[in-house]
Amino acid sequence: MPHRPLKNRIGPFALARTLAWLRLCAIGGQSIAVLVCALWLHLPIPLLPLLACIGLLSVFAVLAAWRLKQPWPIRELETIAHICVDTLVLGVLLYFTGGGSNPFVTLLVVPVALSAAALSISTTLAVAVIAGTTYLLLIRWHVPLPMLGGMHDDGFGLHVVGMGVNFVVTALLLGFFINRLAHALRMQQLAMQRVHERALRAEGILAIATQAAGAAHELNTPLSTMRTLLPELRREHAADHALAEDLALLESQVARCRDILRDMVAFGQTQLSQEPERLDMAKFLHGCIEHFQLLRPEAELELRLDEGLAHMPLRVPPGLRHALLNLLHNASDASAQCDSREVRLQVQRESSWLHFVVIDRGPGFASTEDYAQLGHTQKLTGLGLGLALAEATAERLNGELLVRNTGDGAVVCLRLPLAAIA
Repeated sequence: MPHRPLKNRIGPFALARTLAWLRLCAIGGQSIAVLVCALWLHLPIPLLPLLACIGLLSVFAVLAAWRLKQPWPIRELETIAHICVDTLVLGVLLYFTGGGSNPFVTLLVVPVALSAAALSISTTLAVAVIAGTTYLLLIRWHVPLPMLGGMHDDGFGLHVVGMGVNFVVTALLLGFFINRLAHALRMQQLAMQRVHERALRAEGILAIATQAAGAAHELNTPLSTMRTLLPELRREHAADHALAEDLALLESQVARCRDILRDMVAFGQTQLSQEPERLDMAKFLHGCIEHFQLLRPEAELELRLDEGLAHMPLRVPPGLRHALLNLLHNASDASAQCDSREVRLQVQRESSWLHFVVIDRGPGFASTEDYAQLGHTQKLTGLGLGLALAEATAERLNGELLVRNTGDGAVVCLRLPLAAIA
């Protein structure tokens, strides 16, 4: 059985980034603590070795920050190496300042807690072994912490103060950085949920496409039969003008169905080839409008194109043309519900985004809940798939589909990044 990654794991990169911020806090806190003990409390501590260790940690912090900006993936083994360096420096600082009797020795637990939230169980156990071994070594080997002059309690008062400061520092560090890791976990879960929803929708669209391909293949035979019989019927009943007009209309509808089937086949071939068309904006829109007017001659389509976009070269990906046509068909159907033929298409550029805005004069969306479930409009006809297919195309191109109601209709905006099509 293949190994499935845990869904609640945050990952080594998030932990390495958290350790980088924690390392900066440690450098500042350790520097202040050493200087306060040496210069203010006048404790005879080995100042030079302590500052040298903090300096080495600063150099490593710079290298770790540079490493986070590189494209190479961060593995768990590398994260353990970062923790080993941090633990080694902290262990050396504790060695010169009392070892296991130093109240700040509990800071060795912080990497263990962070690893438990971000890494696998085996890696967390390895970090726990490193921290535990460091603690045991510090109990056996360390330089005793010198007493503060004038103390008569064997330094217990200073130890209690250090424990209080250590409690506050540990609580702040764990609370803040574990909260950051939990936030990263929530974002990861939301991203996985969106991927799962897209996979389900893609599976549904694939099923619909399979059924459509089978239907197109089966419809070709009866359409060919009707195309053969209708001209003969028109010749036989040429004297009946009313019937001849009906037969001519029926023949035009059959020809329209045949054109739709041809478009379906051409679209499928384009999808399989995954080769984008290369043409300018004006030609692309002209082709879409010509196709739309052929299928919907009753609609009154108005095009508004920003100046400077007409000759912009496009790399039209498969599906974009049909997504725009679906939006225009939906807008025409919506306008027809309010006895209107008006449909408007606006193309405009906003920074690094390209907007295809379709405006109708229909009843709009039934409620605000429909905004989150595209495809549930007040249409009385059709299959209700136009908006869903358009949204799937937008997501595939790293764009989005935005909808809103106006006072006299609805606005649907297909928002795409220029990097995907320009």
